[in-house]
Amino acid sequence: MREGEEEGESSMAIVEKPRPHAVCVPFPAQGHINPMLKLAKLLHHKGFHITFVNTEFNHQRLLKSRGPNSLRGLPSFQFETIPDGLPPSDIDATQDVPSLCASTHNNCLAPFRDLLAKLNNTSSSKVPPVTCIVSDGIMSFTLKAAEELGIPEVFFWTTSACGFMGYVQYRHLIDRGFFPLKDESCLTNGHLDTVVDWIPAMKGVRLRDLPSFIRTTNPDDIVVNFAMGEVERTNDASAILLNTFDELEHEVLQALSTMFPPIYTIGPLQLLLNQMPDNDIKSIESNLWKEEPGCLEWLDAKEPESVVYVNFGSVTVMTPQQLIEFAWGLANTNLKFLWIIRPDLVAGDAAILPADFVAQTKERSLLASWCPQERVLTHPAIGGFLTHCGWNSTIESLCGGVPMICWPFFAEQLTNCRYCCTEWGVGMEIGNDVTRDEVESLVRGLMEGEKGKEMKKKAMEWKRMAEAATTTPAGSSYSNLDKMINQVLLSKSPC
Repeated sequence: MREGEEEGESSMAIVEKPRPHAVCVPFPAQGHINPMLKLAKLLHHKGFHITFVNTEFNHQRLLKSRGPNSLRGLPSFQFETIPDGLPPSDIDATQDVPSLCASTHNNCLAPFRDLLAKLNNTSSSKVPPVTCIVSDGIMSFTLKAAEELGIPEVFFWTTSACGFMGYVQYRHLIDRGFFPLKDESCLTNGHLDTVVDWIPAMKGVRLRDLPSFIRTTNPDDIVVNFAMGEVERTNDASAILLNTFDELEHEVLQALSTMFPPIYTIGPLQLLLNQMPDNDIKSIESNLWKEEPGCLEWLDAKEPESVVYVNFGSVTVMTPQQLIEFAWGLANTNLKFLWIIRPDLVAGDAAILPADFVAQTKERSLLASWCPQERVLTHPAIGGFLTHCGWNSTIESLCGGVPMICWPFFAEQLTNCRYCCTEWGVGMEIGNDVTRDEVESLVRGLMEGEKGKEMKKKAMEWKRMAEAATTTPAGSSYSNLDKMINQVLLSKSPC
């Protein structure tokens, strides 16, 4: 008798084994939701039932940007929500990051437990029982729930490996007296240029290159203490996932592998996702701002590598004066540019550009509030990227073979900037006190200078290596995804 047959039944009566069920929980910010959704799609492609958990606030934002039917999902890929514990705020603006960190840590476990109980009541939920949790590395409250259910949980840190290593150093920085800062003068007197010489595999890194939250005189800083706690709880996860590839961050990955549970590099996720067939799951998107149509059509009419793409991500804010300096720096290059200007890009004010700038550049520029960035960065018309160096933007730029001008805003963007400029050979840094002359000079150098040509060549080399890691079963990230699924997510008990 074949497995699954009851005695006396027809040999056709085979009991279908239920799908494994992964609950995916991103941190509720755009730069965390996007890679988690990619990972969820890949797991679904590998046979998992997916429950993707957004906060109620972001669920409403997604419905507003994507349409009222955009999150209905499919029978095997469903969306659920939990409250984030914060009071209502502007639905078109990113919530305050320190407040989100504190609130998710303090308020989300109970509603998450309730959600898991609802899902596991399979007679009413009509879904398979939950078999594993895939959580953002900074949503560690989920660990308690995984332990209670006796199921494996992996942490998906959406940083670079070098950025994650930067957070790992926070406890050491306290122990060695580098945090908190003695006074505000440490921000400007050269103290941040101090070389931190004890970090494994990160030679020459300065204080200013480490994730920025340590730049405070407050010993009780919410984010510093939150980050340290999340890093330490990472040791309790079954495994760690990183959206990078071995060749790009080999030395740092080797060092991290001696400190933590098994680490699997599974990036760039977008290239793994490109191996999937086009279907209803692949078309599910997660942009919290409505994409403006026309960006790609505008690029279609431009010459190869002739356009500068400018986008500072989903969280970066600047002053009105910085906005004006960027504007006139771009205008003075006489080059074509596509500039994404979010509604909340200027802190506490509307992002208003000078009328004469708009008039002077209208024939060679396109200004939009949001766009499909991955498709933009792989468009042949794009020659360079002025970026905040968030990890998604950085790795998407490498996938497109596009060199960068780096203007990091906060967090591990500073670490990514350091590596782009000094280790990977694909970036040039712009100072925080931005001036139009510096913007013009760097953009010209990127698009027309010898340094820019060298950076383009290097970016194309990284693009080829990223493709090699993801497009064949022999590739490191391609094989790591399968290993992680079989060794961790499908294991009968948590590691």
